[in-house]
Amino acid sequence: MSEKKVIAVVGATGAQGGGLARAILADVNGEFAVRALTRDAASEKARELAAQGAEVVVADIRDESGLAKAFEGAYGAFLVTNFWEHGSPEREKEDAATMARAARAAGLQHVIWSTLDDTREHIPLGDDRMPTLMGTYKVPHFDAKAEANQLFTDAGVPTTFLETTFYWENLLGPMAPQRDQDGALVLALAMGDSKLAGVAVEDIGKTAFGILKYGAEFVGRTVSIAGEHLTGAEMAVVLSEVLGEPVNYAPVPFDVLRAQEWAGAAESANMFQFYAEVPEFVAVRDLDFVRFLNPSLQTFGQWAQAHKGAFPRG
Repeated sequence: MSEKKVIAVVGATGAQGGGLARAILADVNGEFAVRALTRDAASEKARELAAQGAEVVVADIRDESGLAKAFEGAYGAFLVTNFWEHGSPEREKEDAATMARAARAAGLQHVIWSTLDDTREHIPLGDDRMPTLMGTYKVPHFDAKAEANQLFTDAGVPTTFLETTFYWENLLGPMAPQRDQDGALVLALAMGDSKLAGVAVEDIGKTAFGILKYGAEFVGRTVSIAGEHLTGAEMAVVLSEVLGEPVNYAPVPFDVLRAQEWAGAAESANMFQFYAEVPEFVAVRDLDFVRFLNPSLQTFGQWAQAHKGAFPRG
């Protein structure tokens, strides 16, 4: 058997990268092998990947020479950043630039960059439907990732741009259905009557795996992902069936969310307003095409059923 092509996975112990690592490892007789990049090789998740057959390498995306060394000999890489670790669009772009330079230095043949849509293409900075944040952005974590796309192109890195979306896993935490004063479960989202393009985070990695299998024909292309497009009311119906009790949908006005005092409230409100008011976001996420790349793509109902026990029920 020929030697396997090594895929260096940034964030292999995280959500998106972990999904890709698991997909490659599950394909025992496939053409790829996993090189899991992590800052802590002694972590439980890193040790689990090693036990499953991954090569675990210590690397930091802010250490260009170390990252280039970690990429050496690899065929390709999956690259992702964690904006919420620092909250800085400029740091986001710096990290992307570092990864692009390291990928070029290592001569990688196929990179998948996990990115997002540029909201300003649909809601310009001068559009007063939503406030401009940090002077330059409408939704900073979207717009910075979108700006970073050009860094890979300019570096001459063979790249597929994988545009992600809302993780359904958010509904297992602070966005989970909550009980109202009458004890009924309520799903509160700032989506009005619009459809939300959501996805199971595991399917991001699985779709990236599908792209890698098709190889060079996806270099230079943008793939926009989702698992299903549902309104808040439709999501509530699914959750009612899965949880075995009524779940009501309560649309939250954007300005109500924006006025909350927790860090990131304004950005989250802008993000949901973008989801709700820009139909092109849903339109470019062709579910049939995503399923072509990832035949096991989950619907919201399948995902919710698999996570039934993880929903807070207090």
